[in-house]
Amino acid sequence: MKAEGAVLCQRTSGEGSDVPSSEDALQRVAMLSVHTSPLDPPGGGDAGGMNVYIVETAKRLAGLGVEVEIFTRATSSDQPPVVPLTEGVHVRHVTAGPFEGLAKGDLPAQLCAFTAGVLRAEVHHEPGWYDVIHSHYWLSGQVGWLARERWGVPLVHSAHTLARVKNALLAEGDEPEPLARVIGEEQVVAEADRLIASTRDEARDLVRLYGADIATVRTIAPGVDLDMFTPGPAPGARRRLGLRDDALTLLFVGRIQPLKAPDVLLRAAALLQDDPALAGRLQLVVLGAPSGTGLAHPHYLESLRDELDLGDVVQFRPPVGRAGVADYYRAADLTVVPSYNESFGLVALESQACGTPVVAAAVGGLPTAIADDVSGVLVDGHEPQHWAKVLADLLRTPSLLDRLAAGTRAHATRFSWDRTAEGLLAAYREAADDLHAQQVAQS
Repeated sequence: MKAEGAVLCQRTSGEGSDVPSSEDALQRVAMLSVHTSPLDPPGGGDAGGMNVYIVETAKRLAGLGVEVEIFTRATSSDQPPVVPLTEGVHVRHVTAGPFEGLAKGDLPAQLCAFTAGVLRAEVHHEPGWYDVIHSHYWLSGQVGWLARERWGVPLVHSAHTLARVKNALLAEGDEPEPLARVIGEEQVVAEADRLIASTRDEARDLVRLYGADIATVRTIAPGVDLDMFTPGPAPGARRRLGLRDDALTLLFVGRIQPLKAPDVLLRAAALLQDDPALAGRLQLVVLGAPSGTGLAHPHYLESLRDELDLGDVVQFRPPVGRAGVADYYRAADLTVVPSYNESFGLVALESQACGTPVVAAAVGGLPTAIADDVSGVLVDGHEPQHWAKVLADLLRTPSLLDRLAAGTRAHATRFSWDRTAEGLLAAYREAADDLHAQQVAQS
């Protein structure tokens, strides 16, 4: 594969540049996020937890003295070429294909143009400008693979989600990930100098399903902004958000698509309405917008709400900024994450940081993000009847809710973006040292 990459891209001024060893300070990281911009608010389109991850780790790396440039695809002619995100972090908009109307599935055809834009940015600097490439998601990994070959620097890759895992856990009627993505992920796994997994389960999936060399895999948990997401009084948050103050409040936060299973929550809520102790006391807030395969039927959830006669119970709210999301967590009695798969589950962590317990599917990284029966409850399967029973038992038992709420913040404080950034910096240095040693041995 490396030989193929070398044929596609001849080396430029970066050829032969020294890779920093452990004695050298890492100065600059090129982060790649082809299909979604870190400037986009999470909760709709292709913006989700990965956007949060990129922004928060970039900011923390800058705080550690490492400059970060984030390359993403331009989606409007009005976007400036470079946007400062914070001190030491800049977002570069790369023109690759039409600005609007491209779905994520259309982007593989634009990877060559995107790669050219990334390589062009480096040419304007002296050789060895970037010390490390960190790609996010497989599309970016393909670009990072070629840039690695051109620049002679290590490639660190975060998959965030894996096609083979998603295809094994599809929601009913959802579309499987294409073979092209599976092959693309295999290529990136084979070429990356370090692979970053959010949990031990993801690390095992990389080895078991993709043949990753275990020596290249590092498990580094994502974090949570413990200053932004803090506990606060629910009544005040509900008043600010225009929600009923006297209702038992369930919250769903995320992109509206089959993978996230918001329909499971609505069906469970309909069953809760049949409970005399809960009927008329429930409000369910869905905070997000259609995304992914959900775009094929953007009004499906509204139709389901009407079909289940939940017009007085369910409210749909569009994505909001991070401070607004924190207020929604504070307003809720429970945050519900019924996804079929989550590589980690930042929503669960943010909710707990705000003092709100979580009921979540026992899949992917959620058993790591939640302390079962301490800060939340993990649910096996996706049967609405089972979810309704778990939710009813909690909502009917205030003492149980209070006990779980008491464990939320303590669990959330086990995770921080500072620790995530420190772990990434260590992985960058390891990768640079290994590649440096290889180059010395070959010289």
